[in-house]
Amino acid sequence: MSYVHDLSPFILKLPETALWGDQFGFRWYGFSYMLGFICAYQLIVWLSERQRAGITANMVGDYIPYAAIGVLAGGRLGYCIFYDPNLFISFKSAFPFWGVLAVNEGGMASHGGVLGVIIACIVFAKKKGLNYAYIMDLGAIASPIGFFFGRIANFINGELVGRIAPETFKYSVKFPSDIINWPTYSFDRLATLSPGVEKIGIVQSRWSELLGNFRTDASARDQVYAALYKVVHEIQNGNSGLKEALAPMLDARYPSQLLAALTEGLFSFCVLFFLARKERKPGFIAGSFGLVYAASRIFNEYFREPDIQIGYELFGLTRGQWLSIGLFLVGLVLMFYWSRIQSQAILGWKRGHSLKVGRR
Repeated sequence: MSYVHDLSPFILKLPETALWGDQFGFRWYGFSYMLGFICAYQLIVWLSERQRAGITANMVGDYIPYAAIGVLAGGRLGYCIFYDPNLFISFKSAFPFWGVLAVNEGGMASHGGVLGVIIACIVFAKKKGLNYAYIMDLGAIASPIGFFFGRIANFINGELVGRIAPETFKYSVKFPSDIINWPTYSFDRLATLSPGVEKIGIVQSRWSELLGNFRTDASARDQVYAALYKVVHEIQNGNSGLKEALAPMLDARYPSQLLAALTEGLFSFCVLFFLARKERKPGFIAGSFGLVYAASRIFNEYFREPDIQIGYELFGLTRGQWLSIGLFLVGLVLMFYWSRIQSQAILGWKRGHSLKVGRR
């Protein structure tokens, strides 16, 4: 039997007010970013003490804000560029006014975050007079930690859901948040929600009337969406009766977010950390990240539902897989390039004696 997702995205929800409504508080997603940066700081300090490659603990403290800005700005701009360019020309009268700033619309793109960190590493290294390839190594080995926590937060939020799983799959999950997409992509399924919306006070005849007027009446359309969001929020707030009523209408899916946490996060980190144990040239870990993360993402995308507004692309691959293929090729090229131009070596974390790294 599938688990019906009922986790709240809030660690602590603030009381409802006229200013921010009932959807404001401390969220797991923001907490995952904070936890990722804290762990990244501790790891980079630990590595820098053993490798003694010119970056001090104080410099690491200066580097983390650069990386944070790179992740956040790159991740959001990456989503807008790679997945929904219309956000650049989307403007509203209410805060945050511009679609690019409305992070609740689509969220972040990990490939954009990777590009943002690369730029941040180059800018930081140039400002501090450090080897940029080595700084990228540090960013690369710490990044999977952020992916690990971020993908777990994606699961808690009920976003980036998996593809529909076969009935024989024992660990499938049903996500109530799926119904938010039904008005655009599966309109006929809305009629099956009558038992659910009755739990929030909308009788079947009224629900049928709203659906009948959905395409011609903006008020009816707003009421339908308000009802769908209320259903999801009620389940997140522990309404077990509503959860049971909705469960038969939902699709059982792979928990692809958790699979991504293990592959893109834990597996990638273990591989890169293992490779960093021995002496190597600057840039080797960064190039390896391109290969390992891309391979993990390509694999995981076979269990993740493609972005609904894009679907499948050439050869049946997803946008995320094509971006990962590009990242894989870039990783190969950079590994070859850095192996030719870098003349110095970086100590592995298993060795404790000092070795200076030349700048390039």
